[in-house]
Amino acid sequence: MAEVKPKFNEHIIQAPKPIESIKRPSADEPLTRLELRVSSSLKQALDKLKLSSNDTKTETDEDNGEIKIGTFCKNGGCTKTFVGPQSNDEVCQYHAGVPIFHEGMKYWSCCKRKTSDFNTFLSQEGCSRGSHLWIKKNDGKKVVPCRHDWHQTGGGVTISIYAKNSVPELSYVEANSTVVNIHIVFDGEKEFQQHLQLWGVIDVQKSYVSLTATKVEVFLKKAEPMTWARLELPQKVAPPPQNKDSEEAQDP
Repeated sequence: MAEVKPKFNEHIIQAPKPIESIKRPSADEPLTRLELRVSSSLKQALDKLKLSSNDTKTETDEDNGEIKIGTFCKNGGCTKTFVGPQSNDEVCQYHAGVPIFHEGMKYWSCCKRKTSDFNTFLSQEGCSRGSHLWIKKNDGKKVVPCRHDWHQTGGGVTISIYAKNSVPELSYVEANSTVVNIHIVFDGEKEFQQHLQLWGVIDVQKSYVSLTATKVEVFLKKAEPMTWARLELPQKVAPPPQNKDSEEAQDP
């Protein structure tokens, strides 16, 4: 009797193994500075600023500390300009603290009036009163608010910071798998800082920073292909301490 052969070859198809979620590393891991990529547009803009600075250097030295008309007050949150000696008699309303951006909310550390709207944040009246500051007392940078947002793809997250003419020698972003610290110096004397506890996990070695004439983009490579629910990890709220009297009442 002839052997009956099957018409089709049989193949066993194995179901794909489920992708295991990456265990969240500790936030205390060492931080690494991300690679800076400087665009040609930023290099050209900075070269023009250097030439302009050299042209006005002699004029600045001859001022001998004199306040020019139109000089903005250096106090945080104050938008007044110097119009003459009478400006020194005005009461300056300003914010003594620093701007803070956290989980989409914007506020000053001194009064903590939180808002999600950037223009509303900028228009908040100062919570302190004093004298205008027309000339800086030191060479320190001025921490200022800066508009920023973020978007994501399947493979990465991009944070856009709209800071013009950032200074590559003074700017940096450092990160580990779950934490990012952003420090940008732009427009000569302005400084933007942000600390982020990321919602997901990133691959630091494949992340980088792009500096252009109009903005800074921080690209964070996702360690696993998944959609982030938000940029920052929600902070855990500690439970309120229990009253001793209530604890005694619960005991049988």
